Amino acid sequence: MPKTFERTRKAIAKKKGAVDSLHQFSRDSKRLHRAQVRDEKLEKIAASRRKNDKPHLERAAFFQEALKQNGGKPLQTDVIQELIKSFVHQYDEELDEVKKTRRPGRPASAKEDLLKVKIDKLQKEYQNGFLIPVLDAEENAALLNRWEGSWSYLTTLTWVRISSAGIVQPSSFPPRGEH
Repeated sequence: MPKTFERTRKAIAKKKGAVDSLHQFSRDSKRLHRAQVRDEKLEKIAASRRKNDKPHLERAAFFQEALKQNGGKPLQTDVIQELIKSFVHQYDEELDEVKKTRRPGRPASAKEDLLKVKIDKLQKEYQNGFLIPVLDAEENAALLNRWEGSWSYLTTLTWVRISSAGIVQPSSFPPRGEH
C-alpha cells in the first residue's frame, strides 16, 4: 500500500501545524495533490499486476493440490497429462450451463464469450506447450508442496512446457509473451 500521501501530510503538518488550514493553490496543497495522484497510480499498477498474476497463481495452486492428493510424491507423466487436460477443460461445465440458460435465438452473453476465450486460450497453450512446474522430480515436488501462495516463491520452482503431443521443454518463470 503506497504511503506517499500520508508521509507528505505528516511532513506538512510538522512544518505548519494543521493541514486543513491550507488554501487551494498553495505549494503544500499541490504537494499533497501530487502525492495523492502518485499513490493512486501505484495502486492501479499493483492491481493490474495482481490481475495478470492471478491465472499463474491459480495454476500453481491447482497442481499443488494434485501433489498433495498424491501424498507429496512426484507424479507420473500420464497422470500429469490427465491433470493438464482437466485444468484445460475446467470451464466446460460452466460454459454448458451458461449456454443452457440462454434463450434460443439470443446472442451469447458476455460471460459466455469470456468463457469461450478462456477455454480457447488454454487449449491453444496446451497444444503449443502448457506451462507447469516440474511435477515428476522429487525436489521440485517438495518445493511446490511447501508453497504458501506467494508470487515470489514460484520463481524458485523449475518450470516446463508440456505439449499435447507429450513434448517436454524447459521454461522460465514468469513466462514472457504468448506461447
